[in-house]
Parts: sequence; C-alpha cells; structure tokens
Amino acid sequence: MPMRGERPPAGRPGESGARTYGRQLLRSRTGRGAAALCAGALPALAFPAPSLWWLAHVALVPWLLLIRSAGTGRRAAADGWLGGVGFVLAVHHWLMPSLHVFIVVLAALLGLLWAPWGLLVARLLGGSPSVRRSVAAVAVVPSGWLMIELVRSWEGLGGPWGLLGASQWDVPPALRVASVGGVWLVGLGVVAANTALALLIAVPAARTAAAACLLAGAVAVGATAVWAPQPHDSGTARIAVVQPGVVEGPGSVERRFTRGEELTRGLAGRDVDLVVWGESSVGVDLSRSRATADRVAALSRLVGAEVLVNMDARRTDGPDRTGIFKSAVLVGPEGPTGDRYDKMRLVPFGEYVPARAVLGWATSVGKAAGEDRLRGSGPVVMDLPDGLRVGPLVCFESAFPDMSRQLAKDGAQLLVAQSSTSTFQHSWAPAQHASLGALRAAETGRPMVHATLTGVSAVYGPRGERVGGQLGTDASGAAVYDVPLAGGTTLYVRLGAWPVYGALAVLAVFLGAAGLRSFRTPAPPRPGRPARTAGGSPERPGH
Repeated sequence: MPMRGERPPAGRPGESGARTYGRQLLRSRTGRGAAALCAGALPALAFPAPSLWWLAHVALVPWLLLIRSAGTGRRAAADGWLGGVGFVLAVHHWLMPSLHVFIVVLAALLGLLWAPWGLLVARLLGGSPSVRRSVAAVAVVPSGWLMIELVRSWEGLGGPWGLLGASQWDVPPALRVASVGGVWLVGLGVVAANTALALLIAVPAARTAAAACLLAGAVAVGATAVWAPQPHDSGTARIAVVQPGVVEGPGSVERRFTRGEELTRGLAGRDVDLVVWGESSVGVDLSRSRATADRVAALSRLVGAEVLVNMDARRTDGPDRTGIFKSAVLVGPEGPTGDRYDKMRLVPFGEYVPARAVLGWATSVGKAAGEDRLRGSGPVVMDLPDGLRVGPLVCFESAFPDMSRQLAKDGAQLLVAQSSTSTFQHSWAPAQHASLGALRAAETGRPMVHATLTGVSAVYGPRGERVGGQLGTDASGAAVYDVPLAGGTTLYVRLGAWPVYGALAVLAVFLGAAGLRSFRTPAPPRPGRPARTAGGSPERPGH
C-alpha cells in the first residue's frame, strides 16, 4: 500500500505493483542492461558441470522476449550485444584466473557479434508478427545464431567453446542428430525450439503455428534417431589411460613423468593395445634426450603395447623452425616410431598471443603465453602394429568438429585427445572439455579417448555413449577400457557442415526478400507546408 501523500506506481489498470516496477526497471538503461547480461548468461547452466541439458531448450526465451520488447533498433542491438557479453563471460568464466580483467575486454568485443542478431530478432518477433512472419522466425533466428557460432569458432576468436548444441552431449537423440549434421544441426534445433516457445508465450495469434513448429521439430528428431545411418560394429580395442594428476612445486615435470611411469608399470599383463598419456606429459624432446626415450620404450616393452606420449618441448624442425611445439609422439619397444603429430590449433593467449605487438600487454595482467608456440602442418593418422589406426588431437583441438571429421575421412579408427586442465582444475572447464568427446565420437562414428594429465579423463563409443567410468579431477591413476570400434561413416563425415550452408541460404533468402520488399514499397510522402492565412501565420487545423 502506498503511504499517505505518495502516488502509487503508474501502470496499466489491474496490474500489480511488482509487475509495474518490473516494467519500469526494464525501461531504465541500467535495469535493462543488467537483464540482458543475466539473460545471456543463463544458457551456460546447460553445459557441464551443472549439465542441465534440458535448460538449453528454454534458456534463450527470456533473452528473446527482452529483445522483442526493445521498441527501437538501437535498443535491440544493445540487448543483443549485452546478452552476448553475458554469454561469453558465463561460458568462459574459468579463464578469469588467467586473463583477469582482459576477459571483460574480450567479452565486450565478442559480444558485438550478437548485436546484428538482436536486430534480426526484433525484426521478426517485435510488434504483432503475423503467422507467416512467426514461422519464418523459427528458421531465420536460429540461422542467425549459427552464423555467430561459425564466426566465433575461428581459432583467433577463441574457438568453438560453448556451442549451444554441445550442451546436448549426453542426450542420445541429439547425438544421433549430430551424426547427421554435427553439433551445428543440434544447435539449430535448440535455438528453433527457444524461438517457437517465445512465440508461444508472447504472440497469441501465432500459438498454433508455434506449437506446430515444436511438434514438427520433435518428429524430425525422433525420425533421425530411428533412421539415421550408423556405423557398424567392428571389434574392440583395449586402451589404457594414464592420469598422473596434479603435481606442483619444484621438479614437477620430472616427478609427474615418474608418476606416469609408475602407473604404466601397473598395466603389465593387462593385454592392452595402446597406452595414452596426457598433454605435456614429457617435458623434453625425445629425439634429443635418449635417456628419456629409453625409459618410455622400456615401458612399452613391459606392457606389450605402444605408448602415446605428449611432448611440450623446444625443438628444431627445419632451418627456420626452432621453438616450442606440443606434439603427440608414438613410442614403441625400440623407441619413438617416427609417428608424430604437432598441434595445429593453439589456444589464444594460453599458447600464443594474437597480434602480440598490439596485445602483448596481456602478459602483464594475466597468465598469457610469454612465448608463442609453433604450429604443426597437418593432421596425422598413426598406424599401430596390430592394424589399429589412431588419429591424435591435442587439448583444445577436440572442440573443432572439422578436425575429427578430417581424421575419420583419413581412415582413423580411434580418436585420441590428449589434454591437461591443471590451471582450471576447480572450475567447470574439465567436465565440459571431456564432454566434447561424446559429440566428436557421435559425429564421426569413431570412438574417442579423452586422456588428461590432470582433469577429467573419459572414453566414448562410436555413437557417443560413455564407455566405463571417468577419472575425475582428483584422480591419480590408470584405467583400461574395452573400446568398441566401428566401420562405415556417418552422414556428417560424408556431407560435412551442411547445416551451416543451409543457414546461409535461409539468411540470404530472408535478407533478399526484405530488400526487395523495401525497394517495392514507396517512401511515405513528405508533409507539405501548412497553408498560411491572410495575416501570414500558418493555418491551424480546425480553424
């Protein structure tokens, strides 16, 4: 109740004070900006570690409704930008210990990608959209979102971390959809569901059409889950994962290596086909350190299998190529076999600083790389003596769908990602990183081993299903997995990222139609000058 002499908040007849206050808050620049930041951050809860996968299908609705109420194009673009800032900060919050305040600068820049999307949403959902415009929105709004994901998937902008479709990593129907169109098709479906729900809530005239779109999407997912072609089973491989765990302090590199040796010796007699160590498990160049190479070769002889280690060391690779490489190296009973893969896609700021001459100051405010790592020249498929073909990836590279797809096309039967998340052990990053293995496996129809030095180690079968248990962030041990192999290829391997091209076509048609419509619509006539009276003053209407 208002106090005596105080006017009640102005609002619509029959509207509660709380709702009126909420409307007034959204009308203020600060309140609306805070609402956009929070709405954009909400989808982060759908990813591991919270892993509320179902939330992804409704998490964009508050953001969409906020943009719909913008009223002006400038405000809609601001809502899109601020929501994008919130999204980037939320899904990359674990980088704050490394980048400090610089993560806010990066989020503000990346958030600009969502400003045009805000305009697109306002154009399609704003006002009182017709049934035709509402149905178009269910196709166009997700296509616009996919273009944002495509652009920010470029390595220099941080890579494809937090793609919305990746939140569905443990949903079997979604994994079947991924086998058809990759994480891109899953993301399109998730955003389309959010758009249809926003129409269902806010546009009474379009509720039937929105419900029909939701039903059509559910039927399409169900049909894909039943009829999408899948690779056929072709045996099993016994893969051992060695995870030393967190080792810190002076001499940590050697003590971590010694712990890896100890754990690998415990695999003797377990009939494994391959032993996988995590990223940066060897701190020297094995081609120059014969003693270290002999120690790994002795382990290979003991367990009766090759050992896939990962070197983080300075190396000379040609007359003008001296620097630090991260390399997956296969070691057999006689030493390194000659199979080596050098990491191609590096982590911005973690392994190199983009435009170091301009952004080199980032090293003084965080843990950015003091020296840029060097890149490999191409993917490598390694052949084991028993005929198993292994496609290695290093850490961040497991986030890129095109890299695992290329390895599958090159004949890899098993995908292996070597990783380490020691800097981010107590954040959501390790669980989210491990979950990407399920998507890469489902996309390619090839099992994937995610082996970490520290973090979460996990194995997934060729349909994205989890194999055995995980080694968590607090684990220091070794585990053996009977990994199912598969033959044949998925539609995603055959066709590639076709949903991206489909989204481009949808946007091209929409923008072309909008341009044609504006060209055909005549401009409103300019108002003429008012007639003047005999006294020279403008004549007023009604006089």
